[in-house]
Amino acid sequence: MGGKAYGYIRVSSTDQNEERQRLALAEKGIGPENIFMDKQSGKDFRRPQYRRMVKALGPGDLLCVLSIDRLGRNYQEIQDQWRLLTKKKGVDICVLDMPLLDTRTAKDLMGTFIADLVLQILSFVAQSERENIRKRQEQGIEAARRRGVKFGRPALSAPRDFERIVRGWEEKTLTLPQALRQCGMSQATFYRRVREYRQGRGPG
Repeated sequence: MGGKAYGYIRVSSTDQNEERQRLALAEKGIGPENIFMDKQSGKDFRRPQYRRMVKALGPGDLLCVLSIDRLGRNYQEIQDQWRLLTKKKGVDICVLDMPLLDTRTAKDLMGTFIADLVLQILSFVAQSERENIRKRQEQGIEAARRRGVKFGRPALSAPRDFERIVRGWEEKTLTLPQALRQCGMSQATFYRRVREYRQGRGPG
């Protein structure tokens, strides 16, 4: 008698392919009660649901993922997770978009060799593609900066009566909280604008 079948979904906070992964797992007969999902930003890789799933997995169970990069962020992590699941936990893995990566059909020596080879190639490609995307994004941002495109929040402009507020604050007729309230600024922004104002005003 075989073990249970589980599915794992990982999407970023802006990713739109959650439903595609759910449908692919459902087609393999995996019910929603056996699907674990992590939503995360690109830099956050704590994956609490993944860790919970690994604890639940036992020998003879099957883990289905849509693509190999669901297992890790980079080449080494994908390899490590594959070994942990298949060697230490005795779990079968099925990568839905790459039928060669199905440990249930690769039990003999040749099958295992082919699966390991494909795994290494695909995990390397997955990492390379992520690095290329990041590089293209950095190049695009740099090109946009050269064209004068501004990034981040627009600078908060000082109110028209900023000089009056600064003088009041300097002469102690206005407290700092009152000055901040009248400017609609945080303390850090207020101090920065005061510095800029004094530099523009010069000595005197």
